Amino acid sequence: MAKNLYQAIATLIGFTIGAGILGIPFVIAKAGFITGIIDIVLIGLAILLINLYVGEISLRTKGNHQLTGYAEKYLGKGCKWIMAFTMIFGMYGALIAYIIKEGEFLSKVFSPILGGNQIIYSIFFLILASIFIFRGIKAIEKGELYMVIAILIIIVIFGFFAFPKISIENLSVFSPTKFFVPYGVILFAYLATAAIPELRVELSHNKKQFKKAILIGSLIPIIIYSLFALFVVGVTGTKSITDGAIIGFGNILGNNMLILGLIFGTLTMATSFIGVGLALKEMFNFDFKINKTLSSIYVVVIPLIIALILILIKTTNPFFRVLDITGVLAGGLAGILVVLMHWNARKKGDRKPEYQIKASKIIGSLLMIMFIYGIISEIINFFL
Repeated sequence: MAKNLYQAIATLIGFTIGAGILGIPFVIAKAGFITGIIDIVLIGLAILLINLYVGEISLRTKGNHQLTGYAEKYLGKGCKWIMAFTMIFGMYGALIAYIIKEGEFLSKVFSPILGGNQIIYSIFFLILASIFIFRGIKAIEKGELYMVIAILIIIVIFGFFAFPKISIENLSVFSPTKFFVPYGVILFAYLATAAIPELRVELSHNKKQFKKAILIGSLIPIIIYSLFALFVVGVTGTKSITDGAIIGFGNILGNNMLILGLIFGTLTMATSFIGVGLALKEMFNFDFKINKTLSSIYVVVIPLIIALILILIKTTNPFFRVLDITGVLAGGLAGILVVLMHWNARKKGDRKPEYQIKASKIIGSLLMIMFIYGIISEIINFFL
């Protein structure tokens, strides 16, 4: 039983910690370290609550569904299509970001030895990841746990080498007026709500551990993001920081740390890519009745085409832009719908859940206000 719990926790952590972690130091440096840490903690706790809501919704519902299926059951067909758009937009945005940055990282490591450019390595990464997407969750249960352990070890190594070079001056900036500057990227970094139905499958014979898996799997990324921001911003400050964090960080700490950082970035994005891809595949399969093979093809081919177009047209900071827009729009819309679904699931659910979260209208309303404000701000900034 404990083994299944650890695997479920690893699935949620692996799904959560992906490309978003690499964008966090960049946006925190823009807002000020103290401002950014407050963002990381508050947004992380908000998403923890959203994840718990989804867990309870799934436990109140018979059968296997992704978020689109729950939206249809508890909010109607119109909201099913809104959730479908939100999930497709959000997950494709994540997959696109992973492909772009994985190609960049792998080319940094291997092109000096083997040659090739970013596009070749993006395609190579996608081919490897596609194996797991086509085979399904059973193919990654063991690997996910070991990859998460590797990520935690690398974070500890980063800390060991970074601490002597951390400047307190880099960590003392607090700018309340810039509170929403890191919002989109940080929200993106926590987007793992679609993994919760997968956790229910993994814990199908031990649903009483479901809440514990969500709590631990949601809290560990808050700690990891805070430490990673501390190490990178503390060492690089604002002048040497890059939108993918690792390259600027490695340039200061030396080539060995650069290589280790690139491995770290590759691992985090690989685990998250597989988790996101499987969730999107299951949504197509469970809720839209598309066969598994065709669902897998949709998951891997469409984001590859878009990512290659963005690379070929030389979009400015495509990685950062994808994270920001995807986080605000997809994360915000999904969060609003989850709160509404949770309220209705308590009235219309068709089974007794193994745990319940108090459905406070005040807390739910505050969450929706935060998501709505973020969406409006992003739209205004886009047109200014």
